[in-house]
Amino acid sequence: MEKLILITNDDGYRAKGIATLVEVAKEYGHVIVVAPEKSWSGKSHSVTLDNPIYVSTLKGFYHSSVEAYISTGTPIDCIKFALNNILSRKPDLILSGINHGPNYSINSYYSGTVGAALEGAFNGIHSMALSHESFDPDANMTLAIEHTKILIEEIFSLDQDEPVCLNVNFPDIELIDSKGIIFTRLTRAVWKEEFVERIHPGRPQKYYWLTGKFYNFEPEAQDTDLWAIKNNYTAVVPLTIDLTDYKTLQKLKTKGLTIKNKKQL
Repeated sequence: MEKLILITNDDGYRAKGIATLVEVAKEYGHVIVVAPEKSWSGKSHSVTLDNPIYVSTLKGFYHSSVEAYISTGTPIDCIKFALNNILSRKPDLILSGINHGPNYSINSYYSGTVGAALEGAFNGIHSMALSHESFDPDANMTLAIEHTKILIEEIFSLDQDEPVCLNVNFPDIELIDSKGIIFTRLTRAVWKEEFVERIHPGRPQKYYWLTGKFYNFEPEAQDTDLWAIKNNYTAVVPLTIDLTDYKTLQKLKTKGLTIKNKKQL
């Protein structure tokens, strides 16, 4: 049976990244796109609960063989709607991206691109979030194209039932300068936020723009996704949907710790 591949993104259906991804994916199976009509960058795993979601058909936008829809919802809404209302069977692979801008380290928690891939894993489907280091809407996708092909073939070759979710980040370099693909881990880092205060020109009211600086807690580490990107590797981090801290859990279990209600004491 022909592979079924579902694609979405968080930059909106017109972005070069998703068009590039569609061109690659249609070589490996039947592609269905359900993408947001606008950008939802930084919206993580948000879903729409306070407004109706509108979905419309997008005929021939990417390719005559590609079935496509646009949605007023978030990337997560797009995946949920596709799985429940469009697809006749569970897809073999969900691809999210290619995002314009990196989603390494702590950024992966905020990313709508990564959120959509995780939604696929929640539903037992192999998924990949793919992001490009460049924010340029016309970024050079040559390296991303070649490495996406390798990773699609790799994920289809895996002999396991448990869903795999890969967070992929491509460096903004020429293919000839790439050192290859490396499997690694998330960098420990954080954003130190700042809120820039301004005054609205039409009324005496303050408003704020969120800005911040990225702080890498382990700049010398050579086994992280940020190190990989900065050293001309495509960084691939396998993500898990289980957020349980097993190390701490085991410590608490070893202590035999049970917290009783005050009335029981």
